[in-house]
Amino acid sequence: MPLVRSLSVTSLNGLPQWEDEDLPVEDLLLFEVAWEVTNKVGGIYTVIQTKAKITLDEWGENYFLIGPYFEHNMKTQVEVCDAPSPAVKKAMDILRENGCQVYFGRWLIEGSPYVVLFDIGSAAWNLDKWKGEFWDASHIGIPYHDREANDSLIFGSLTAWFLKELTDQLEDKPNVIAHFHEWQAGPGLILSRFRKIPVATIFTTHATLLGRYLCAASIDFYNHLDQFDIDKEAGERQIYHRYCMERASVHCAHVFTTVSQITTIEAEHMLKRTADVITPNGLNIKKFSAMHEFQNLHATCKAKIQEFVRGHFYGHLDFNLERTLFFFIAGRYEFSNKGADMFLEALSRLNFLLRVHRSDVTVVVFFIMPANTNNFNVETLKGQAIRKQLWDTAHSVKEKFGKKLYEALLRGEIPDMNKIIDRDDLTIIKRAIYSTQRQGLPPVTTHNMIDDNTDPILSTIRRIGLFNNRTDRVKVILHPEFLSSTSPLLPMDYDEFVRGCHLGVFPSYYEPWGYTPAECTVMGIPSVTTNLSGFGCFMQEHVADPAAYGIYIVDRRFRSPDESCNQLTQFLYGFCQQSRRQRIVQRNRTERLSDLLDWRYLGRYYTHARHLALSRAFPEKFEMEPNAPPKTEGFRYPRPSSVPPSPSVSQHNSPHQSDEEAEDEDERYDEEEEAERDRQNIKSPFSFNAMPTGKKKQHGEYRN
Repeated sequence: MPLVRSLSVTSLNGLPQWEDEDLPVEDLLLFEVAWEVTNKVGGIYTVIQTKAKITLDEWGENYFLIGPYFEHNMKTQVEVCDAPSPAVKKAMDILRENGCQVYFGRWLIEGSPYVVLFDIGSAAWNLDKWKGEFWDASHIGIPYHDREANDSLIFGSLTAWFLKELTDQLEDKPNVIAHFHEWQAGPGLILSRFRKIPVATIFTTHATLLGRYLCAASIDFYNHLDQFDIDKEAGERQIYHRYCMERASVHCAHVFTTVSQITTIEAEHMLKRTADVITPNGLNIKKFSAMHEFQNLHATCKAKIQEFVRGHFYGHLDFNLERTLFFFIAGRYEFSNKGADMFLEALSRLNFLLRVHRSDVTVVVFFIMPANTNNFNVETLKGQAIRKQLWDTAHSVKEKFGKKLYEALLRGEIPDMNKIIDRDDLTIIKRAIYSTQRQGLPPVTTHNMIDDNTDPILSTIRRIGLFNNRTDRVKVILHPEFLSSTSPLLPMDYDEFVRGCHLGVFPSYYEPWGYTPAECTVMGIPSVTTNLSGFGCFMQEHVADPAAYGIYIVDRRFRSPDESCNQLTQFLYGFCQQSRRQRIVQRNRTERLSDLLDWRYLGRYYTHARHLALSRAFPEKFEMEPNAPPKTEGFRYPRPSSVPPSPSVSQHNSPHQSDEEAEDEDERYDEEEEAERDRQNIKSPFSFNAMPTGKKKQHGEYRN
């Protein structure tokens, strides 16, 4: 599924520059409004946080973020300061004089942007009045029991009030742009347009509200986009008022944007408006001065994961950790939407293939998906305690052994091993060995789950029989909690953990963008995604052979569930067949794709959206060609010409090929030469609305 807009990278790699869309930022104020400003509740927090630096570089003191006030977030993330603009300060003072608490400061993230935070609780006494005003503006009623919708209305009313007071102070100059993210910020946009506040508005949907609900119910979503009775579906799920708020926001905005082409198609049917601009999500990319540095980080972080595995599988550690691969899936606990159901089925098939082919490769799979738990599993904590005890025992014996060996060498004697290790030492060693015996199997979860019997992941594990038996080549560990460096179990931050793994697997059915595979890519870790995720579609458009660069794209749109699962299984099995050298080559290639995801490149889409909004809100001041996309040259990374890292192409006759054979085959590979070739491989310009040659595919034929 091609992206409509395909832009070239503005980076340090020698790719062609994109012509800047000059905006007189000194005569403009930019406000971004979102419930996730300083408030980490979802992926939009990452979007705003990472984009702040590049936006601040462009807008300087004229860039502000608006969000809700939460005391804990304010104390830990915001440095209080005075507003630099007299108009902003005056607008806040007016709200305070009317009994509404407003806070101003710098958000302590990269770039330190200004934030305006509204205390929802302090203004709650206005709720009934604002509900009436919102009804007059949109004819949307909000039930009293929906606290989230009520909070969003209070937040939106405060935002519109603030913008009204601000524009009254500014009069005609500078002009104001207000960019609203998701339906929680939507009421502010609706009220601003209803009150004719002179503001250029942009609304971005990162995922349609109804789309997420429908996909979570395992409905054949993409095949029936044009057949849903939208009002009926929203009403049955008791979110009709939220859906109306989202749809009204979309139609009130001067410019409507989505994060991917797949979400644009969804929005056309769910929200009845086509996106004006597609604004993909990016990350702040920090390059290493030498290629081997991120490979060294991988080795260091992998060693930490190996230590955890040693403790978790004590007594059953009969597999070679040097021949063990670490796969993982992470994100919200949406069993079907995130593809955990298909991943588990593929793991069952992978386990069968590895056992049938007598492979010496072991795969340990982590599910990092937060769920309701009581506490850590006692058996898991015991495993880590035993591992630490064995480590202390080994060091104690080693110290005594080393001292006796040192003394023997000083005397010029060949040490007698029977005397160096005395009976007490042997007793300690034997006791340590006996302590590793366990009666049961290593647990499949690190925590005590509250809904153990009905938990979808655990229920599926029981059905497919992946219980971490000795004969299983695929081991499963469910970690139902976000990772933290302070955890007594797996003391690693998420970034460290990702760097230590070999493959991230995200076979999502519903994924408007997909930050998890993007984060893998910028850290040089190969990943599996799908052609129903915004990230997967983006990579298909920009990379001629994604798999060669470590981006495996499962077809969940035009294949049946069983075919998609088989394809995923083949990707996983092929990855297991790679030699260590092939994995290193592939990680180097994956890391080079990080330029595609840099905000220095993707931030230009936002610049275009702002310019378009200004031309529509203030046509007498700002001109822009109708529907003119940014001027760019298209490009694609071609397939590497060196030895491919994927066994699907360089398949051996025997599944038991040696690493020595693989080393010989990879001798032709030159990292610097290939990197330079990638920098030069730029396709000729192509039109923005062009489709690839061949038959144009319609909506898929299968529900995955």
